[in-house]
Amino acid sequence: MCILQPIFNLFIALLILVTVSPLPAQAASSSTIRAYDDVQVTTKDYSGQSLPQAEFGKTNLQNANFSGANLRGAVFNGSVLTNANFHGADLSDGIAYITDFSNADLSNAILTSAMLLKSNFEGATITGADFSNAVLERDQMLLLCKSASGTNPVTGVDTRDSLECR
Repeated sequence: MCILQPIFNLFIALLILVTVSPLPAQAASSSTIRAYDDVQVTTKDYSGQSLPQAEFGKTNLQNANFSGANLRGAVFNGSVLTNANFHGADLSDGIAYITDFSNADLSNAILTSAMLLKSNFEGATITGADFSNAVLERDQMLLLCKSASGTNPVTGVDTRDSLECR
């Protein structure tokens, strides 16, 4: 029994170690991730597509077409969207942090409850856009108020009211 006791103790220790150790983390398969992280994406026509919660991180999307797209909850972090077309797109509940929307067409777009911090809207067209409960810097809000007009055809909300323009 004395010779077998150390082997038995080792066996028990290994059994405990194997059963108590956490399983390795499993990564999501590439088919379940909706990320577009390329610096230069080859596709720039997303018009009418359903892309909820898609992630565009540090992506150059100059002149991209997102008109009529469902982008609810989509993330555009550090992306370049200059001259992009978001006419009638739904970006509600989305995030655009440090994103360049300069000269973008956001007419009739829905941006309700979107987080738009540190983003640039210089020269953007926002006629009929709904920014209700969106979060953006005061200087960008004042810039947008200079050209805000129209009513969103889907939500019925006046653009100036959604931006709380005075």
